[in-house]
Amino acid sequence: MPDRTFLDWPFFEPRHRDLAAEADAWAARTVPALVDHHDVDGSCRRLVAALGEAGFLHYAAPEDGRFDVRALCLLRETFARHDGLADFAFAMQGLGTGALTLAGSPAQREAVLPGVRAGRRIAAFALTEPEAGSDVAQIALAAVPMPDGTVRLDGEKTWISNGGIADQYVVFARSGEAPGARGLSAYLVPADTPGLRIAERLDTIAPHPLARLLFEDCRVPAGNRIGEAGAGFKVAMATLDVFRATVGAAALGFARRALDAALQRAQNRRLFGAPLAAMQLTQTSLAEMATAIDTAALHVYRAAWTRDSGAPRITREAAMAKMVATEAAQEVIDRAVQLHGGEGVRSGSVPETLYREIRALRIYEGATEVQKLVIARQILA
Repeated sequence: MPDRTFLDWPFFEPRHRDLAAEADAWAARTVPALVDHHDVDGSCRRLVAALGEAGFLHYAAPEDGRFDVRALCLLRETFARHDGLADFAFAMQGLGTGALTLAGSPAQREAVLPGVRAGRRIAAFALTEPEAGSDVAQIALAAVPMPDGTVRLDGEKTWISNGGIADQYVVFARSGEAPGARGLSAYLVPADTPGLRIAERLDTIAPHPLARLLFEDCRVPAGNRIGEAGAGFKVAMATLDVFRATVGAAALGFARRALDAALQRAQNRRLFGAPLAAMQLTQTSLAEMATAIDTAALHVYRAAWTRDSGAPRITREAAMAKMVATEAAQEVIDRAVQLHGGEGVRSGSVPETLYREIRALRIYEGATEVQKLVIARQILA
């Protein structure tokens, strides 16, 4: 039975505890039948539809524009503990529409968000480029105003989650109002827009829908710009400010499942005539795993509580949460693999699956090294 004592921490309200219990029960009875890791696209479509039907996507794209970050974190942690694709399907609906929720016009939100909440539309966040990953200011995809009232997009995006299955993309492009980060704008681009094509599907060690996108004379109405001209960097950072802490929550879900598997292994596996759990080295390892998880959880839910309490930005707290939680989860899962011995590296086993799942979380939405720079700049300021 996964540890639930953290729900008694003062970060949470009764509604959060109820939500965690509801999500856990739903995932236990629903997710296994929806997920086929050999059919990633189909699994994600089924999961999004089911999440919408169950009402969980209202937290990813709130109607009033106010994110409950504690709820987002609890849902990501819960879904990740059950299956990485369930977490992915939920999280990308929020990240893919976060810019619209935070900065979109009423008309834009009304056109897109109801379908996203219902699980009828799949969303995507197109920020990364071949030469602009962590350094967003280097985005080169060009957005050029045209005489007919459209904006022409030309360039490339890569490592785009939900690439190839999304119904629309929030695309960040260089609109040229100023050099660097001050010259970016965000645009809503429907997936069937002429000039947008999937150049390549990208496979990773833990399969997810990922793609490289090409924009060639791709034209969208000028009214598809999200927020003010030149405000794209601020929109992107505000979106990541909300969802970066939730990446740490997903890592927590993976880590908690790894600890549960390690505990079961230690209690059931006999070595030298006694349970593995009787060995002091095993006990030491389990204690360090549990402590790392609680440390990470304190960072994640501190960040979420701070945002929900009215802080306009949680840049430092979110960076700390993502860094601590993803690094801790990597260590916890590695220890679980070691405690399982040969079974820990058997393809398809719980520790092996988690080992592949966790690795990407230390990279996307800002690698650990970038989080350290963010934290340092915040405290130096």
